[in-house]
Amino acid sequence: MRRSLIAHSFVALTLMLAGCDDRPQSPERPDAPVGIDQVHWNDDAVGQLREAIQHRAAHGLDRMSFAVDGQPGSPEGDRALTQSALRYASALARGAGDPAKLHEIYTVPRPKPDLVSGLARALADGKLGEWLESLAPQDEGYRRLSKAYLALRGEGETPAAAIPDKGKPLEPGANDARIPAIARQLVASDYLDRAAAQGNLYNPAMVAAVKRMQADYGIKPDGVIGSDALEILNLSDADRARAMAVAMERLRWLDRAPPQTRIDVNIAASRLAYWRDGKMADSRKVVVGEPENETPQLGSPIYRLVANPTWTVPRSIQSKEIAGKGSAYLQRNNMAWKDGWIVQQPGPKNSLGLVKFDMKNEHQIYLHDTPAKQLFQEVQRQRSHGCVRVDDALGFAEMLARDEGVLDAWHRARATGKETFVPLPREIPVRLLYQTVVFGEDGEPVIRSDPYGWDDRVAAALGFASRQGHRLQTSGGDVGP
Repeated sequence: MRRSLIAHSFVALTLMLAGCDDRPQSPERPDAPVGIDQVHWNDDAVGQLREAIQHRAAHGLDRMSFAVDGQPGSPEGDRALTQSALRYASALARGAGDPAKLHEIYTVPRPKPDLVSGLARALADGKLGEWLESLAPQDEGYRRLSKAYLALRGEGETPAAAIPDKGKPLEPGANDARIPAIARQLVASDYLDRAAAQGNLYNPAMVAAVKRMQADYGIKPDGVIGSDALEILNLSDADRARAMAVAMERLRWLDRAPPQTRIDVNIAASRLAYWRDGKMADSRKVVVGEPENETPQLGSPIYRLVANPTWTVPRSIQSKEIAGKGSAYLQRNNMAWKDGWIVQQPGPKNSLGLVKFDMKNEHQIYLHDTPAKQLFQEVQRQRSHGCVRVDDALGFAEMLARDEGVLDAWHRARATGKETFVPLPREIPVRLLYQTVVFGEDGEPVIRSDPYGWDDRVAAALGFASRQGHRLQTSGGDVGP
């Protein structure tokens, strides 16, 4: 598999928003920020605003209307122009939609620029266009998404799909000109190794990859590429453009200068990236929530490591999946009733594995180990009840403990065989994000699956139509969190 495909799915955003710190001051009160009624316009500035909005397709915002209202020269006209400019500026600086309204839970830190003061300064300097452009993310990943969107977006009817459906299913062993396109998407989705994608022959390696994909999406896993399988594999240029616009919007939601040391988890791609002092230190697979138990998009730090954790089974799992299984099941899984709760004791069968990464949030979401190691071999790893299971979690805990200077304490805690807490000297920020476009080994954007169907609500906020298609099936796997 393309092991580094997801490793670069999060790009370090290092530039602060213009106007955040150096704010113009009110002449009446030198220590006060500028108010909306103190922003003044002229014809040149209005022209710059209109030109900037005219080129909004570079940000995937061309399906939204940003009307420029008002004429300069009067308080009413200046106020209307300021409101028009701030609406577009906010879309660039923080996103056109509010993720906290688009999603039931969204607590990832967002940019907080002082747009009014920034606008006033840009107008005073005669550089409104430059200031507006500076508000969007400035990293190479965003630029590549923008370039791809501009190349893909259509003016009229939806372009034809890249892999045409000829009506007759593709059988194993077939020789067909569509095979290279099918293989490329299987590789991009991590179902197929790049080396196995050769020529026009529907070879055994591709058949096995298609079967795995079919099983993930609830289609009979026979390896025959019919209309259902093509629907999953196939994206028109319009579909791809929509994905690029959604990806840009999600990047605009994020702080431009995130913590240099942090952990980013891409829920959609089931991949973790550990950043240390601004550099990628580690990337590994994770298992996240299944479609009926989605992992929420959180900003929540790790504050301690827990060696040999116990697991208090949540009421929801207790009632839905353990109730009625009897004392033999509890004993077999090292579980017992304690103060009205089912508690699983430390050990190799514990659903949290041998380490838990305790996080601060009210949703009981955290990173942890797991005894279900086989799930890391799946391509679609949305298989948990909402928490994040980390591949080789003990190795990852060792890495964090070493980096944070608590390795000896961690080793002592592990050796006890009992639940033991190891506080970190500083909290490590964690961002649980959802991004269906990642960057491949060549740096180009690659479209992954949308396991929760969350792209639709973001796309709708940007003015795109909904895209119906097959969704990842709930696995009904183990009872772990």
